Amino acid sequence: MNQSNANTNVVEMIDVCKRYGTFEALKKVNLSVRKGERIIICGPSGSGKSTLIRCINRIEQHDAGSIVVEGQELTGAERDIAKVRREVGMVFQSFNLFPHLTILENCTLAPRRARGLSKAEAEDRAMHYLSKVRIPDQAKKYPGQLSGGQQQRVAIARALCMEPRVMLFDEPTSALDPEMVKEVLDTMIGLAEEGMTMLCVTHEMGFAKQVADRVVFMDGGQKIEEADPQTFFGAPENDRTRAFLQQVLH
Repeated sequence: MNQSNANTNVVEMIDVCKRYGTFEALKKVNLSVRKGERIIICGPSGSGKSTLIRCINRIEQHDAGSIVVEGQELTGAERDIAKVRREVGMVFQSFNLFPHLTILENCTLAPRRARGLSKAEAEDRAMHYLSKVRIPDQAKKYPGQLSGGQQQRVAIARALCMEPRVMLFDEPTSALDPEMVKEVLDTMIGLAEEGMTMLCVTHEMGFAKQVADRVVFMDGGQKIEEADPQTFFGAPENDRTRAFLQQVLH
């Protein structure tokens, strides 16, 4: 991470709570993310990790506490939500591409509508980012004609076309066949090396070791442990963290 950015928080979560009925999905979670940082969030199923990042761009609405993204506090106001979503890209595990649009059309839709780009400007930008994820030759195809790994790389390119300040990844490789995982992770490693601010929910611990500035372990809706990769994997402090790592590290 660039040390000149070390004091610039682009995401600030303070005592964030989220409930579904009586179930507490998040319990007073605090997390600060500095510009250019790569944060890996891990934990067992149902630990709240996906809920956490989905609250950052208001896909899920938090019930208490505060979330500030690029100086903009997330409230219920549509204008506030729209401002944050323009600066926060999101990649889901299920691609979420429009099947009736070509790859190029999938990538140009949001920049034209939300950023006001012309068709030519949006297409130039889309081809730039499709080249970055190494599939510019797929631009005229439809999602159904691509492999799962290629579709996920399109989803990453589509998010990048908005030129966000922060990228969120919600288990981006969990729906992929094993042989397709590497191509997506390689794409994400490239983004990390370029200094993109990233929060990624993943079970890919090798990826975490390679790119993370910090690893956050969650369990039961709480942030249990947070450390640099060397400390997290080499000398975790919490018993629950150690038990989790024993399960996922073979």
